[in-house]
Formats: sequence, structure tokens, C-alpha cells
Amino acid sequence: MASAGKIIKCKAAVAWEPNKPLVIEEIEVAPPEANEVRIKIVATGVCHTDLYHLFEGMHKDGFPTVLGHEGAGIVESVGPGVTEFQPGDKVIPLFISQCRECRFCKSPKTNQCEQGWAAHRYDAMASIATRFTCKGKKVLQFMGTSTFSEYTVMNQIAVAKIDPAAPLDKVCLLGCGVCTGFGAAVNTAKVEPDSTCAVFGLGAVGLAAVMGCKAAGAKRIFAVDINPDKFEKAKVFGATDFLNPNDHSKPISQVLAEMTGGGVDYSLECVGNVAVMRNALESCVKGWGVSVVVGWTDKHDFAARPIQLIAGRTWKGSLFGGFKSKDGVPGMVRAYMDKKIKLDEFITHNMDLVQINDAIELMKHGGWYILLLRTVVSESGVPEAMKYLPTMPPREFQPSILIS
Repeated sequence: MASAGKIIKCKAAVAWEPNKPLVIEEIEVAPPEANEVRIKIVATGVCHTDLYHLFEGMHKDGFPTVLGHEGAGIVESVGPGVTEFQPGDKVIPLFISQCRECRFCKSPKTNQCEQGWAAHRYDAMASIATRFTCKGKKVLQFMGTSTFSEYTVMNQIAVAKIDPAAPLDKVCLLGCGVCTGFGAAVNTAKVEPDSTCAVFGLGAVGLAAVMGCKAAGAKRIFAVDINPDKFEKAKVFGATDFLNPNDHSKPISQVLAEMTGGGVDYSLECVGNVAVMRNALESCVKGWGVSVVVGWTDKHDFAARPIQLIAGRTWKGSLFGGFKSKDGVPGMVRAYMDKKIKLDEFITHNMDLVQINDAIELMKHGGWYILLLRTVVSESGVPEAMKYLPTMPPREFQPSILIS
């Protein structure tokens, strides 16, 4: 392409500091260096983790940054040494890399990689290396991706080539939320046929977990959330029962125990709330119950009674659904193309990049005033957000069971 080897000036949503609106800026995106690819971002989802970094994590070394990590695009150019990709390829940027050479990549027991951004700056959620500058200042690439930009540059170990027929405004959701929830059920929990499951939190990740439980053959899937309006949506993805903790005077774990003869076989916490994590663990049956922590947070400690584990329960964590990223994401794209998993049903709003702050406001309010799962930001996005916002009272961001 004519832009290959040159600096590209483009629009991006820059988070200059925590807890402030993003600013649409013109940034400079450097050409890819050795083993890197430059990608034109076509579509990106807005994920809870973006809000977590901006409003809750607020690590001082993590700004300024361009947020976004759930995107899809087209390779614009490649750097020296890149043979796997060429301009025109459809790709999904990955916040979990897969170098295929480190001890983690060679192990079937994990999907983590020693070469990723998290190796040395986990709290900042970005590495020092970046190809972005704005107004003469270096701007970090959030989780190594930064999909709230028209262009980004990534190491080839963190990019997945996908089916050229795949619709980018749909499969972008496989860059994080859908793979995270679905994989937590099928890869991490390893849900078995005819089992019972409980999913805590019915945001996009939670509904993807419901979909994973259904795909694995679970016979009864309890969807747990404090917003009853979400149950009809949960049914679409395979939920059989809905429980609102506010409707019961006793702990939800006791309610589930009474309904299942001692507790569910599998539970998945998709909120990022440590109290809910404990509730999910205690909802599992003793002896063999498995509970998986899926929701993202690094702000609080969690706790449980030792007898809960001594009695035979297993407490596990799941990052990106346990998928080896470069291998797993193309497979999930194929599954969508073959109509084996749902994606369209997760998308409740579409917008343009200039409406990114509206998209963030929608997620902050999501579940309280409107049913929001995923907003997809793309070139063809519809600026529809503002029709919802005027009737919404101001609300500070709070991690809750409504948003995941």
C-alpha cells in the first residue's frame, strides 16, 4: 500500500488521565518494525476492562493511553521478518500473545505467554514500547492492542489471521468478551453433558458463558443477575432458570443448593466482584463442584472458608477463556461462520469512533436504564447513543453484577 513504511496520521480516542473523558485526537502511528504488523481497525467492541482501567484501576503509569482491546481489522503493512501476514489479511488483535516458543506456550496447561505485555507491567496494563505519539508525547498501547484507534501496530505473536469472509463488525467480539465467557465454560470449567451450571452476571461475558455451558451439554443453566430484564436475553443463549438475589431472603448459594440437591456442578463468576466470587464458589456442590473466576479485577482480596475447598470443591481462574489465542480465535471465527456460536445477538448498539464517550456512558449505565451487552464502534457505526443519554441521571462507574 502507498502508506507502507510511512507514518500514518489518524484519529484515536486518547485517555490522557484516569477518570476523565476520552479525547478524539490526531495521533501518529509509526511503521511496523521487525516482526510487527500495522492494522487498520475496522470495528471494536467496548469492554468492561476498558472502563476498569479508566475508572477503577487508574494506575498512574498506565496513562496516557489509547484504550480498546476487542477489535478486528485489515493488515495495512508488515515489518521485516513477518511471513505469516500480508497486506489485506483480515485479522483480530490479541491481548494474549502466543509466541509458540516459551514454556507456557508449549504447555497444554495454560494459554499464557512469557512474551506478552503483561510480563513486566501488569498493573499498568501496557508495555513501555509503543508505536503511538500524540502532540509530541508517547501514548501507550492498552493491553498491547489499542483498538480505539483507526490504526494500531502489533507484534505478530499477538495477531490472529481469520477467515477472509468473516464480518469484522461481528467477529471483533471474539477479541475478548465472547471467547472469555465461552472458553471459561468449555475450556476451564470443562462443563460436562447433563450437568448443572450457574452463571453469575449476565453481561456479554456472562451470556457467552451461558452459551458455552449450553454447547457443552449442560441440562440446567441458572442465570444469576439482579436485573430481571436480562433473563429473556439469557434464554436466547441457553439459560433454563433465572435467579435474582434480591428476590430471596437467604444467600443465593442456599437457594441453588435447595434447587439442585446440594449445589450446581459448575459455577462461573462473570462480574469482577469478590463477594460474588465467594457466592459462586459456595453455590457449587461439595465433593466435585468447580467454580471459575472470570470477572476482571485487581483491587480487592477474596476469601473463603477452607472447608469449602477441603470438602472437594475446586476454585479456578480463567483468562481469555483458556484459549491459546492465535490457535483458538480463528477456530471461534469458523464456529461463528458455521452457525455453531452466536455473535450478532450480543450487539445491542452501533456507533462511530467520535461517539466513544457516549459508548462508555452507555456501558456505565448498562443494566440500570437500558439493556446493553456490547456496543460495536466502526466506520459504519450509527450515532444512536444520544437518544438514550438525556433521560439518564448521572452515575459514577461502579463494578456491579450488571456490567461484565
